[in-house]
Amino acid sequence: MGDIAIKIEDISKLYQLGTVSTQTMYGDLHRWWARVRGKEDPFMKVGTANTLNKRDGDFVWALKDINLEIKQGDVVGIIGKNGAGKSTLLKILSRVTAPTTGQITVNGRIASLLEVGTGFHPELTGRENIFLNGAILGMTKAEIRSKFDEIVDFAGVEKYIDTPVKRYSSGMYVRLAFAVAAHLEPEILIVDEVLAVGDAEFQKKALGKMQDISKGQGRTVLFVSHNMGAVKNLCLNGLLLKSGMITNTGSINDVVNDYLTIDNSSLEYISKSDKNVCVQKAIILVDDKSTNTIRQKENFKLKVTVRLNDKPVGLCLTVALQNITKNRIFSVDYTFQDVKNLNDNIILEFDFPMLPYAPGQYSIILGLHIPNNISFEIIEDILPFTIIDDGSDLSKYKDFTGDMIVKNSWKIIGND
Repeated sequence: MGDIAIKIEDISKLYQLGTVSTQTMYGDLHRWWARVRGKEDPFMKVGTANTLNKRDGDFVWALKDINLEIKQGDVVGIIGKNGAGKSTLLKILSRVTAPTTGQITVNGRIASLLEVGTGFHPELTGRENIFLNGAILGMTKAEIRSKFDEIVDFAGVEKYIDTPVKRYSSGMYVRLAFAVAAHLEPEILIVDEVLAVGDAEFQKKALGKMQDISKGQGRTVLFVSHNMGAVKNLCLNGLLLKSGMITNTGSINDVVNDYLTIDNSSLEYISKSDKNVCVQKAIILVDDKSTNTIRQKENFKLKVTVRLNDKPVGLCLTVALQNITKNRIFSVDYTFQDVKNLNDNIILEFDFPMLPYAPGQYSIILGLHIPNNISFEIIEDILPFTIIDDGSDLSKYKDFTGDMIVKNSWKIIGND
């Protein structure tokens, strides 16, 4: 293959949803006979594009018609939203699973880090797992011994190296797993989002090691991450997946910009409540356009329409922002003044404070209440959106959380 490290030809991966069997003897025999004759599985023709939002059939294409050549020494960032097919592609490349159709030609030894503890035996010690993984990669004992001290030092687990890894924390697991994969000199290193498990210091060290592997040693690296700062810092080329298909390849800056603009579908909360006091609508806006993807440096706001057929004195609207683990980032109140003189439908806007939001998924909680008295409505987990690190310095603030009081910037902007 010359200087080609990986050649992917017409790769597709089909999964059956629910049961694996066709549930009839006739169907199973029909499938077996087709396989014996080298024919296409007759039950796979109903496969549909992968999507997290709907199910059109009993089969789904996690990958569809992937063709790609990766040169030796390339550092490729593979990006896409959840469910795009990134991890499936890496598992096929790592031979964890087989493609449904197509073939892959690999020139070189592959080391993969797909999830915490991949390739580790929980009952074995850290020392034993290093030698086990080295043997799996085709290394001799002498080669592993020559790298052993360097691996242990990099992982920072010297104190626990003779402890079974089942007693390791997730951070220790991933540090040792990455150290093994990176130091046993594979020609191709495949790293999934698993590095997000490590702390900020280890992530920085791991990215530095991958740069050494790719630039200093000329090895091939495939890197999957939702951290666009890390992807742009490490990779020269990018691959964008959407619904199991490649939608863009090229320079990492072009691919990242494409990724940051996809699927900005309108996300609007619309109530079906017939209460006299309730939230009717809510929507997140960037530059007055609805979105579900926000860059860290972008200003964004929340627009809320409230029905006030009744005029309760002391009524308060509360908005809270929470992250994917349900930790509340902040909350802020707006108390309706002169409520008797307000129209029945009020539109309000709230400008979110410019905080160092960690990249990740967030959602909104809304509440209408009279503090310490009456709760009219609490609406949880609405308007899910993603904050994406676009390469700013704010990405170092991992897991920024805290229940803070922020300056009140609510205002009434009109009537509906």
